Amino acid sequence: MTEPTEPCTSSSLARDPTTVIHPRREPFEHGLLPIPRLIFSDPAQTLIPLKQKLLESSSNQRVDSAAISESLQISIEQARLVLDTLASVLHSDAEPLVAAKLGEIDSVGVDVHDLVLFLYIQSYKRLLPRTHKDSAAVADVWPSTSAFDGYLSALSPLQLVRSNSRRGMPSQVDEEAHQLSYLQKHLANIVSLVAQPVEGEGEESLVLTMDRFEHLGFLIQFGDKGSEGNSFSQSSPFFANSDPDMPAVPVPAAQVHDWLLQNIAAALEYISERTSSKENGPASASDQDVAMTDACTTSVNKVSTSTRSASFIEGISKSSYVKHASDIKGSSVKVLNCHESAIYILAPLRYATVYGCSDATVVIGAVGKAVRVEHCERVHVIVAAKRICIANCRECVFFLGVNQQPLILGDNHKLQVAPYNTFYSQLEEHMNEVGIVPTVNRWDEPLALGMVDPHDSLSHPAGVSDVQAESATRVDPDQFTNFVIPNWFGAESTGATKGNPFMLPDAYMASQHKNQKNLGEIRQLLREAPLEESRKRELSSALHVYFKDWLYVFCCGSFRKHSSALLSTRRLIFVRQWNGTVNGTGTRFLVSFLYFLFQFLLPILLAA
Repeated sequence: MTEPTEPCTSSSLARDPTTVIHPRREPFEHGLLPIPRLIFSDPAQTLIPLKQKLLESSSNQRVDSAAISESLQISIEQARLVLDTLASVLHSDAEPLVAAKLGEIDSVGVDVHDLVLFLYIQSYKRLLPRTHKDSAAVADVWPSTSAFDGYLSALSPLQLVRSNSRRGMPSQVDEEAHQLSYLQKHLANIVSLVAQPVEGEGEESLVLTMDRFEHLGFLIQFGDKGSEGNSFSQSSPFFANSDPDMPAVPVPAAQVHDWLLQNIAAALEYISERTSSKENGPASASDQDVAMTDACTTSVNKVSTSTRSASFIEGISKSSYVKHASDIKGSSVKVLNCHESAIYILAPLRYATVYGCSDATVVIGAVGKAVRVEHCERVHVIVAAKRICIANCRECVFFLGVNQQPLILGDNHKLQVAPYNTFYSQLEEHMNEVGIVPTVNRWDEPLALGMVDPHDSLSHPAGVSDVQAESATRVDPDQFTNFVIPNWFGAESTGATKGNPFMLPDAYMASQHKNQKNLGEIRQLLREAPLEESRKRELSSALHVYFKDWLYVFCCGSFRKHSSALLSTRRLIFVRQWNGTVNGTGTRFLVSFLYFLFQFLLPILLAA
């Protein structure tokens, strides 16, 4: 197939989405690091000589963490973080760094051209949310003392429900247009970073070979599939259908620049026309920005899927929500603005994002590239992943099975980490599919970087940029429990996983054995309790009322405020009533039984 050398018009783009140019979201969403020495005031002026220096010192155009550390004057730990991050966002699965096994990343190294492109976009500034037009009306739904003051008050999940509007936050289309505009502005520098001079003709005669051109696919893709489809060079008129046995003729860098610039301009026009048509026409069911405030387990098909291979689960409120592999379209998922809910995504993924959620539990199956959790409050996240980044969160607990150090960025408060604590029948199959190694779990090695993210465009008090982000503490082993994932669709449980694939540390394993022992004692007490039928009915009724009260405050999101007083009052009344009833073990029986009831049966009861 022969591609046109000129960009398509907006009308033809609408007919053939495979010709639309897009920014690759992954480097912008998962590849930005708040390390000051990676951010340059004039990236091109700094990186072009750096590229030349690295190429001259390498025999195969690849560099390891030691070379990165020396050339950028950063610590060896930060240099390894650069390599790990690059491995998670590079566009080609055939790239040696992407294909490298755990522990081999440093020896494989990164291509110099990919490295300089990665360093260049560290100057990118994220699109800011717009201020809500009626901030006073929503001021009461986000704590005034929250870490999100002045910035996230317009992004609170509770505010989104009350205002019934998403106009305060950037849509996916807004973000794509912002990224395209950034590429448009910096395209000349970006092309020059991967170009090479013609031998004997000086720096003014820059050209791109097919191999050098392919590196641009790190930042740009054509069509919906991107790296999951054809290579970037095969989408261009310069190298399409090139004979692999006969190297293609290099193309002048100026010609490549002009062609990409025209396609970016056409894509921005296409986005503008689509946005205009949506504003003036009826809402489309396929619009990836449709809110889903009424979605629940009875309407699981209301997840929205964008044309960029990502599924959006958004606006879930006071519900349980489950997605299996067969329900997910594409290779990434974004959970946005959900609160007081339980979200289960039991599927193999490349990327996952949890953003703006509160008072929720989010279980994500297996993520082979990266997970990002941002601007969340009182959320429990349970995930098996290659790596995770946590930014600007408050009072969240993370139960992790991760092959790399958890990365903690920004303004965080009271974070906790614990080892992975659940499973479902296909978990090991999904982990193997995306390349997660169950024998390596670095959940307890969080790496905290700066409190200020230089990519957020916000102003910060003087000196804050020098403060390290607050790290996470470990969950006490005595507070550690297994999490039971409800089996809504028993017929689909065809996998072989029968337990947690990650080995628990000794202290947590001992706690688990203690819980199992307590459960055995409870069962024995129930079997041997010498109660008359009338007393058994009264006991059952009292437990039922007690649990309904606990479940009510849990589901209403008031658990943090009201549960302690409610449980203490109920326990006092109940224990006084039943103390000694079961052979003098009333208090121990009650506490142990309720512990089992709440911790082990709650997910099943929520799903009922």
